[in-house]
Amino acid sequence: MTPEQFKAWRKHLKLSQPEAAAVLGISPGSVFNYEKGARSEDGRPVLIPKTVELACAAVALGIRDYDGPQS
Repeated sequence: MTPEQFKAWRKHLKLSQPEAAAVLGISPGSVFNYEKGARSEDGRPVLIPKTVELACAAVALGIRDYDGPQS
């Protein structure tokens, strides 16, 4: 997932950066960094983890709560 795709996902769902952070379980700073494609502290490139990409897909499908596999 590219920074542009991540931002498009957020905007498509009409989520603010803090709202996107809350539904994904990450910090608002991470959302900002993922959309920018670089760390705000030092400008180093940042990649969007596959787990975040999969979480974005789940949220887009309406899955908001996940408690892990059920036995």
